[in-house]
Parts: sequence; C-alpha cells; structure tokens
Amino acid sequence: MILSKILDTIMDQEGEFEFLEFNVGKKKDDYSSTKIQVNGRSKEHLDTILRELIRSGATLPETPEVEYQAAQRDMVLPDAFYCTTNHPTWVYMGDEWVEVEDQMMDKQIIVEPDKQRAYCKPISMVKKGDLVVVGDKGIRIKPPERPRGGVGVFEFMNSDVSPEKPSTAIIKEIARNLKENAGNGDKIVVVAGPAVIHTGAGPYLAKMVKLGYVNSLLSGNALAVHDVEQALYGTSLGVDLEHPRVVDPRNHIAAINEVLKAGSIKGLVENGKLRSGIFYQLIKNDVPFVLAGSIRDDGPIPEVIKCSDEAQARYREEVKDADFVIMLASTLHSIAVGNMLSSRVKIICVDINPAVVTKLSDRGTSQAVGIVTDVGTFLPLLVNELQNN
Repeated sequence: MILSKILDTIMDQEGEFEFLEFNVGKKKDDYSSTKIQVNGRSKEHLDTILRELIRSGATLPETPEVEYQAAQRDMVLPDAFYCTTNHPTWVYMGDEWVEVEDQMMDKQIIVEPDKQRAYCKPISMVKKGDLVVVGDKGIRIKPPERPRGGVGVFEFMNSDVSPEKPSTAIIKEIARNLKENAGNGDKIVVVAGPAVIHTGAGPYLAKMVKLGYVNSLLSGNALAVHDVEQALYGTSLGVDLEHPRVVDPRNHIAAINEVLKAGSIKGLVENGKLRSGIFYQLIKNDVPFVLAGSIRDDGPIPEVIKCSDEAQARYREEVKDADFVIMLASTLHSIAVGNMLSSRVKIICVDINPAVVTKLSDRGTSQAVGIVTDVGTFLPLLVNELQNN
C-alpha cells in the first residue's frame, strides 16, 4: 500500500504528479516499481512534499550524501534536525547505505562517518559535538510489507479496532507465533499493568514466565505490589479475587512493608516468604524486569526506578533487541514502549478499552495487533494454547 499513500500525500499537499515508468511484478515474489515526476508550486512547496514522500518509503532518483551538523550543546539539536520514523532506515554515507541502529520513532540520527556508523538517540541523550543528521537527503526508509502468505494474525494490522474480531482464532495464532519465536531464540518482552492481577490473570502470566515465554518484563510499582499482595495474602487492593469481597484494605501497604523489610522482592524470595506469583517466577528463572516509578506510587518498593530518565533508558535497553512484544492492560507503559520499537517488531496489545489500542496506532505503532478483551479472559486462553502441543 505504499503507492497509494504516496499519491494521497501528493494530492493532500496540493502537488501534481505524472507516472514516467510503471513496472508490475508478474509473480508473487516479484517486486513492482514506479518512477513518478512530482511538481510543486515552488522549491519550498516541493521540498515539503518530498519530505513526506521519503518518510512514506519513496526514494529520490539520485543518491546524495546524508547531511549532518554538530550539536552545539548537550540536549540541543541543529534547527534542521531529522526526526525518525519507527521503520528500518538507512543513510547514504561514504558512498554506501548504512543501516541506522536502535531504530525508534521521533528520535534523532547520530552519525560517525569515520566508523561508517549511524544510530538513533533521543534528544535527552544528545551530547555536544554529536553529528546530528539534518534535512532529508541521503535517507532511505523501508515500511513493512504486507504479508504475502496465508492469513495470519499480523495481517490484521492497520485494520479498525473492534471487539467483533475472532479473538479465539487470533489467540491460537498468537500462541503459534510465540512458540516459533521462543523456538528460534527470539526475545519476547511483556509490558503489563496491575489489571493483570485485579482480573485474576496473575497466575497465568507467572505460568508464561515459567514456560519460557517471557524474556523481559516492563511495568511499574503497582503490578509488583499487587502481585506480592496476592501471593502473601490472596488479595489485590485488599479484595479477595476468588470470592470478591473486601478482606483488609491494609494488605497492599502490608505487602510493600514486607518487601521493604526484606530489602527487595528478591530478598523476599530468598527469605522464603514469597513463594508464588509473577515476580517469584521472574526471580527464580533469572528473567530481567524494569519497574518505572510515578507520582502515584505507594512506597515505592526498592526495585522501582524513581528517575524517569533512568527508567526510560532501562526500558530502551530491554526492548532494543526485542522480536515480539505483548502489551497487557497498560495504557501509558504500552504507548511509551511502542515509541521505542522498530516496525519490524511484532506487537500484540490487549486491553478492554478500544481507545488504548487506537491511541497506540495513532502514535505511530501501526503494526500492533489490537485485541479488545478483558486480560483476565485473554491470558488463560493463551496459556492453554501455549501448553497444547
């Protein structure tokens, strides 16, 4: 669908176009190509159109060297800085195309010409003297291709979010994909919110960890606290999850207190008090996790990173080599992680609120497959499929 986006962009920008060449592949695996002449009212108008076309996957007929300027101060960019998409990107440098490392959206490209290297950096990490790519010359972007094989879960990408989709069939397909990813040694990252515990799905996420389908977990203070509370007292925010009733509102603070007394969640596992739950399995199976703090946190527990810059950097480190990301009932964490991912990464977003999946797509993570359902319904079905041969 690249060509239709290109033509829509030209018309939306009130430009004109003419097809000079049009080559259609005759077989399913053949590439199709076209050469289009684009006309604008002025050089400035044409430059605006071309900038959008390049971001959509078009390339210029000539191949100019990428342009860059040195940052004059820490965290200050040249005025004409280039802002990245989440699609695989290359810069033309030293007469060859160099792939940009650590691809993320809304970041800057830093180049090291002497090493023929280019990589993404957020503005917060740009240092004085960094060579920042400016303009749009010498940049090539490759949007994801539409799947050519049979119907699969990732052919649902870019479709409207709807609870009417056949979620059972999608869950089976997700399980198949997870098995393939795990079997190939790919990295599976889970982003989860406290609703995983409130809905009774905590034991199933713990089971996924035990089965080897979680290689890293990203969340906040609440998931960890409620998971520990459920393991110690059988409640979440003081509510009995098996027989819904308020048992003791103090339980969630008591869980924090137990972790603080032990020095950490790991300490609580080592002293024998924590014997089940998501974080018990994470620690027992040596699976890394990152907990980002917020102003809403009670405690927080020792593992929570209170500095947002540090938490963001740790999140980026965990997802930079991710192959598959599962987002479970967490609006802010899901959107934040989505902004850190290349469009090559397979993403599943599960939330009872359709707006969460829509927001994720609207922010640029259009490859995410959205499932509008209760995470407490989704995880038991997924784990059941993962356990089936």
